[in-house]
Amino acid sequence: MAYSFSGRVRYSEIGENGLLTLPGILNYFQDCSTFQSEEVGLGIDILKEWKRIWVLSAWQVVVDRYPYMGERIKTSTWAYGFRGFMGLRNFTMETEGGERLAYANTFWTYIDAENGLPVRLEAKDTDAYRGKDGKMESKLDMEYAPRKIVLPEDYEQQDSFAVQKHHLDTNHHVNNCQYVQMAMDYLPENFKIHQMRAEYKQQARLNDVICPARAVDENKTTVLLNDQKGEPYAVIEFK
Repeated sequence: MAYSFSGRVRYSEIGENGLLTLPGILNYFQDCSTFQSEEVGLGIDILKEWKRIWVLSAWQVVVDRYPYMGERIKTSTWAYGFRGFMGLRNFTMETEGGERLAYANTFWTYIDAENGLPVRLEAKDTDAYRGKDGKMESKLDMEYAPRKIVLPEDYEQQDSFAVQKHHLDTNHHVNNCQYVQMAMDYLPENFKIHQMRAEYKQQARLNDVICPARAVDENKTTVLLNDQKGEPYAVIEFK
């Protein structure tokens, strides 16, 4: 079952060029999936009662065109598969006229909020995302990248920094989009993002120290957001 909501690009969501930013697109996508979960009765409150959370494991986001300030857009999402403790979900952003602006593939992990371990999905966790006939939506027609990002062999260390309160979400760890915003600070000047892939390895919390590293290779930049032991919280690849 697909879910959509319409909106208009706000001034608060655009960058210096007057266009919606990549984090803005990610926020529309995340909000869309959250709205769907609330709509079907599997929102934040019920998951809190069940002591469960959905954690984003990986993004692949492709942007064909960044919408301009004031442009009317429609954002859509649907789950196309569940297996074990994983959920697979697509997203699209379109104009009112049907031009596809951006689209994404995502992997989600169903987690026990008390012990932080993955939990096998049951019918009550997934049935509401199926159509009336019990079937899943089809996968979006796109070129799918692997979930795993190949780590660069050589990279430049950057200055470390601590996680602040504004980086956190309702799960009390760094929000998915915040990692991407952090990584974008290390892009070469005038780098235009067509595709972003992100792989989330562990959760960073308030006051954790993030130690960034960057590798630049022609039209690709890979940013590692590591802990103090050199293990990544997240790996983000921009093309």
